Amino acid sequence: MTRYLRLPLLCLLALGLFLTACKKDHDMDDMNHESPYMKIMMDMMTQMDAQAKTQDPDHDFAAQMVLHHEAAIQMAQEELRTGSNQEMKTLAQDIITKQQGEIGQFNAFLGSHQPQTPLVPQFTQLQKTNMDRMMAASDARTMMGRPDYDFAQLMVDHHQAAIDNSEALLQHGRQSTTRALAQAIITDQRQEIATLQNWLTRNR
Repeated sequence: MTRYLRLPLLCLLALGLFLTACKKDHDMDDMNHESPYMKIMMDMMTQMDAQAKTQDPDHDFAAQMVLHHEAAIQMAQEELRTGSNQEMKTLAQDIITKQQGEIGQFNAFLGSHQPQTPLVPQFTQLQKTNMDRMMAASDARTMMGRPDYDFAQLMVDHHQAAIDNSEALLQHGRQSTTRALAQAIITDQRQEIATLQNWLTRNR
């Protein structure tokens, strides 16, 4: 083969590899966007963005954590509906039970609490930063189309955001009720993240 023929063939080969890689990336993006777990998280973010912020850390933490917990419960219900691994289904049920109880506590607090001064706008920014970080981490993951595995992947990111916001509340919050709930979330969800990560390692 002459040098003049070889160059066009190499260009065609390179183009073919590029198009294949692009198609693979596109297919992965489609899989991520079609994941029911990702849809739940994106809907949660839309609701959080629309939620009014008072800039009282305790009030805003409680209000946002209700939405955050509701999304975790929806993800866990999806796992119970479509998953097949008993360990993940058991964890999903535990998440539902525990977080339903915490939603009740948060709603009771919100029903009896009025936003207080001084306002803490930096807490509002911390919440947004933490949630944006969660979505960036989730977007970087590859959904496999395996319900148990995808549930475990995204629940790690979801839990981490709850921990991050709870730590922010402990830094800025002033109410004993929300501080106690934040500490319980940190303790429980760190343990659950360890369980999820261990399961993911064993089930690659």
